[in-house]
Amino acid sequence: MVETQDKAYAFDFTGERLCLDFVNTLSERGSSAPEEHLNSYADLLAWSRQAGIVDEQRGEQLQALSEGQPERAGQEIEQARWVREILFGIFSALAGGQSPRREDLEQFNALLAATMKHARIAPGDSGFVWDWSEGQDRLQLPLWIVVRDAADLLTSQELSRVRTCASDDCDWLFLDTSKNHSRRWCDMKSCGNRAKARRHYGRKKGSAAE
Repeated sequence: MVETQDKAYAFDFTGERLCLDFVNTLSERGSSAPEEHLNSYADLLAWSRQAGIVDEQRGEQLQALSEGQPERAGQEIEQARWVREILFGIFSALAGGQSPRREDLEQFNALLAATMKHARIAPGDSGFVWDWSEGQDRLQLPLWIVVRDAADLLTSQELSRVRTCASDDCDWLFLDTSKNHSRRWCDMKSCGNRAKARRHYGRKKGSAAE
């Protein structure tokens, strides 16, 4: 059973890559009670704003649009969680030295093809930038950005640095940008410290039993 929460959530961005941070919107994935942080379209917008991929003006537009189309907004958050699980399947397999499932890659390629239909080049402050169409499907904007980032990561040299948190019940993904490629935890302050505490307790218990 997946737990939900009512209070506002400050999303974590220790994945070092947008698409991995998106995958990490489900906490304690490897436990018996994972904690869902994408329970509504408002949650997806909150993540997008915190991630810096949706500015205030666009965020307000998407919020108004979602409130005016609650059924459509509900479909989009279900789609977001589905996309997240496809990305988790692909990147967790690669982090474990395995090939992703063919089904996951096929679904991702279909997503990518659908996403890029909405991509466009627009004038920026200096030159041109990637932008997205403003059609009737614009509630999907956060997902378009995530899917394109995932495609960029899959075709980059950084792919070999994708890791899974060493905590047994976490399974969060991150890009190991440490100098010696030795990062083991999504966050040393959380999973790393808990692992250290468990090891300390185990040693202490073992000594007491002698």
